Amino acid sequence: MKYIRLGHSDLTVSRICMGCMGFGDAARGQHSWTVDEAHTREIVKHGLELGVNFYDTAIAYQSGTSEQYLGRALRDFARREDVVVATKFLPRTQEEIARGVTGQQHIGDMIDTSLKNLGMDYVDLYIYHMWDWQTPIYDILDGLNRVVKAGKARYIGISNCFAWQLAKANALAEQEGFAKFVSVQGHYNLIFREEEREMVPYCREENIALTPYSALASGRLSRLPGDSGTKRALEDAYAKFKYDATAEQDSVIIRRVAEIAENRGVTMTEVSLAWLLTKVTSPVVGATKLHHIEGAARAVELVLTDGEIAYLEEPYVPHPLAGVMAQNKPAAAREKHVWSTGDQTMKEAK
Repeated sequence: MKYIRLGHSDLTVSRICMGCMGFGDAARGQHSWTVDEAHTREIVKHGLELGVNFYDTAIAYQSGTSEQYLGRALRDFARREDVVVATKFLPRTQEEIARGVTGQQHIGDMIDTSLKNLGMDYVDLYIYHMWDWQTPIYDILDGLNRVVKAGKARYIGISNCFAWQLAKANALAEQEGFAKFVSVQGHYNLIFREEEREMVPYCREENIALTPYSALASGRLSRLPGDSGTKRALEDAYAKFKYDATAEQDSVIIRRVAEIAENRGVTMTEVSLAWLLTKVTSPVVGATKLHHIEGAARAVELVLTDGEIAYLEEPYVPHPLAGVMAQNKPAAAREKHVWSTGDQTMKEAK
């Protein structure tokens, strides 16, 4: 494993971040393909053995059971100071807004719940999961700054935003003396490269770490089109929503990944992640089987040639925004999503 500084923070993280959305009680979430606690422990332990020290979860994942499973595994298999733990919080619910719960209060409640789930006194990185159009950004930044000052989070990050939103937030934070975002977790992979328009150059200029999710496009960059996939590939409606519309044009790139993998005697996973590792700090790679994290770890050692990188990039054409980012605007935020008051889980509107 190799390691890198997370932006301008003092956190040293593995080049692979283990994504923990696949951990948790399936009966308490939206996903039937998540793994139970016994399998979570095996995967986390193996990740630690491979040198992975960076773990990403969220309060929204399976009603907090992802946080619970991860926290118990790390307590048993690692020293707290040897791992970097990130978790995320969701926007205020309509019920909270009606009750007059402020953004600051909401964030305080969320971090306390996450810390209880994790069984930890602090997280290393606390991430604003998606832009909340119904809460002033000042309140969000003030709430996050209070969390940092209280020692409940060392640094803050943001996810699912545009470059202008990140720039606006950090400018306000600097003006007010608040903690600034040190990382951004966006949708970025070999078949979805829209982050390269503004976010990638902005983060390079400001030394903000890129820790993208969907690094393998929900498995699409790990197998040829038409090959039998995983349970998640068959049942993950959200992934289909993000990728099915561009499947034909994406298949050209995917076949090039397969060609290079065969020529180099490695897996498609290794090639896809090796490409992404030339662009970002640490991609978030989900794992629900031991071989998932093994392939991700091997990718760190694979160095693609300039010619191979150009060959992989050449067929790309612009893609429409998909998933959460497609609704990152005031009206859509109200109309397209419902924020559950029970388990804080985002539900796509039918």
